[in-house]
Amino acid sequence: MAFFSKGLEPMIYLDNSATTKPRKEVMDTFVKANEAFYANPASLHGMGVEAERLLTGARQQIGKLLLTEAENIYFTSGGTESNNMAIFGIARANKKRGRHVMTSVIEHPSILESFKQLEREGFEVDYLSVNRNGQVSLQELESKLRQDTILVSIMHVNNEIGTIQPIAEIAEVIHSHSRAYFHSDCVQSFGKLPVNFEGVGPDAITVSGHKINGLKGTGLLAFRHKIPFEPLLFGGGQESGMRSGTVSVPNAASLAKAMRLSVEENRSSNFQKWKKELISFFSHYEFIRIITPYESAPHILSISFRGIKGEVLVNALERQNIYVSTSSACSSRNTKTSHVIGAIHMEDEFVNGVIRISFGLYTTDDDIEDFKSAFLQAISIIKGEHL
Repeated sequence: MAFFSKGLEPMIYLDNSATTKPRKEVMDTFVKANEAFYANPASLHGMGVEAERLLTGARQQIGKLLLTEAENIYFTSGGTESNNMAIFGIARANKKRGRHVMTSVIEHPSILESFKQLEREGFEVDYLSVNRNGQVSLQELESKLRQDTILVSIMHVNNEIGTIQPIAEIAEVIHSHSRAYFHSDCVQSFGKLPVNFEGVGPDAITVSGHKINGLKGTGLLAFRHKIPFEPLLFGGGQESGMRSGTVSVPNAASLAKAMRLSVEENRSSNFQKWKKELISFFSHYEFIRIITPYESAPHILSISFRGIKGEVLVNALERQNIYVSTSSACSSRNTKTSHVIGAIHMEDEFVNGVIRISFGLYTTDDDIEDFKSAFLQAISIIKGEHL
């Protein structure tokens, strides 16, 4: 579905891993909750009770989706806060058992920067390497687990190249060889892959609303079961004392709606079709390298160009009202090479030519065809060749 830019020209948005357009149903829920349930849910009067009832309903609905108790759901402002909350909350609460923690080298900055802070606080951090597909080694993970390991955090889907980590196998290794808790950043996987607490898996997961056609400023941290945990925010003791501050009922209700709809109306088969189609399309050109592994998240496709900077192609496509990104939105304005690209040891000639295409709810077959045409035109202009 082509949207319209400020100049009323149709535009094609293929940067859904950065953020997504909110669904109308989610916006309607948010507006209605603000209009009718604006009272503080902690208030004892009738309006407060009604707001609390809506908040409880949202928590219960999410609990059913994630297959955990409603009391294990904590609403936050999004992925960054949830990841910080998980890392610091678990590590600091369990430091009497040990100060060894682990993560991977390709995590989101909200994870990596949190672990750097833990190092400053005296924790010992191991950073797991990845192979050329961006996957961690179960053997390396097992070899580095110790009796004093208290936390491992490994993302489910990488936001830049779409690598899927073997979460169940990782959990099995962690829980079989240590007493560590396992947290997984599921911001890029929820709504595209199965994400819940059924079977072997993480002890805690992170979800962000704006990645699933919900609202920015909405997210959650969810636990499989109660574990020792120390809050980051202190005050009135809301969210069972885990996150003080008046809870935004409209945000919670809209997040529950976005999560439910993303599961019920999963578009992953369409995403997978478009990804395969574009991989076939790009494979005809020797100056293009496919970065995203074959077995990867359905909605992300990263490629790189020899002799063309990624930002040059991004700008060329934007002039045709097509929007993609160079890597992740969190690092695309940084002139340094992405830490993910560096970790997979890509050839030097391709390092600076990365772009990421990511599909979403409103992507259509026509968008993909239009992208191909625009891409060929952009490359022809940049390279001065007829393709």
